[in-house]
Amino acid sequence: MYLSFADARQLAIDVLSSHGMPSDHAAIVADHLVDAAGAGHAFAGLPRVMALVEHLTDHPAGKEITVTDVSPSSATIDGAGNNGYVTSLIGIDKAIELARQSGVGVVGIRNTWFSGRLAYYVERAARAGFIALHTASTQARVAPSGGIDRIFGTNPVAFAFPCEPDPLVIDFGTGMTTWGNVLLRRKLEQPLDPDSAVDVEGNPTTDPSAALEGAFLPWGGHRGYGLALVVQVLAILAGGKMVAEEVTDSGFFFLVIDPALLGNAGDFRRQVGELVAHIEGSRPAPGNQRVRVPGRGSLAKRAKAEAAGQIEVDQAVYDTLVALRNGPVGVK
Repeated sequence: MYLSFADARQLAIDVLSSHGMPSDHAAIVADHLVDAAGAGHAFAGLPRVMALVEHLTDHPAGKEITVTDVSPSSATIDGAGNNGYVTSLIGIDKAIELARQSGVGVVGIRNTWFSGRLAYYVERAARAGFIALHTASTQARVAPSGGIDRIFGTNPVAFAFPCEPDPLVIDFGTGMTTWGNVLLRRKLEQPLDPDSAVDVEGNPTTDPSAALEGAFLPWGGHRGYGLALVVQVLAILAGGKMVAEEVTDSGFFFLVIDPALLGNAGDFRRQVGELVAHIEGSRPAPGNQRVRVPGRGSLAKRAKAEAAGQIEVDQAVYDTLVALRNGPVGVK
């Protein structure tokens, strides 16, 4: 089924607000979710509301978020138990502010949880003319390569660069699957992709419930494991826990750089655009229609959704959210 942007946004706000999230925070989250859905990332759209509600049922509302300037180019943020969609927006905007002043902005966020698509934040910086790197540790759900114990989160990493006509955004998780995707598969009674998780005994499984009890596997074997480790170390630097046993143990790291530090920012933006065009114009391998550049598909889908003014939502997800709309009493 399809919902207008406005109706989808209001549904998310109503559900989150009725389950204890401040209305201004709920609006920030809803904007992010609707954008994710429009960009073609269905599992990062309205289905995430269910995961957020699950967390809100047994966690108190956050306190006041505090931002502390450490130096002219760095700051720390105490999320005070508030949602990562909110704290990350504050974080990227603070990093941009610092980069405008000093050329570099470094921000660490602690005591926060669950921030959605990292691309959303770094794209914001790139549209303002900056290079951005963002990493986020999450609750331990991923085993190291060769192991079965949960040590890492799905630990995504994202990069963004100013580019013509739109920013170049590269965003990927270091796990074979994500918590939100597994919850959605469980809700829709769909199996996981093979080789993405193990059960509590370490046996391969495609059962979402068994995967939630066991562990997800790292993407790309030891390569994904290595990237997950890097993200985990940067999370410690940002103030997160060594191993995030609770979702609020997460650590978010932001680095924003003004390209003018090393040359002409306009030339850099133009050359990145030329590189993207060169890649897209290169010869595709047999069986492929064209060579794709990361993030370009999402931009095209977003533009199409914006032109139509609506996003697609799974019927089962919509029905669940409607049942949740009036608060915990609406849960079946």
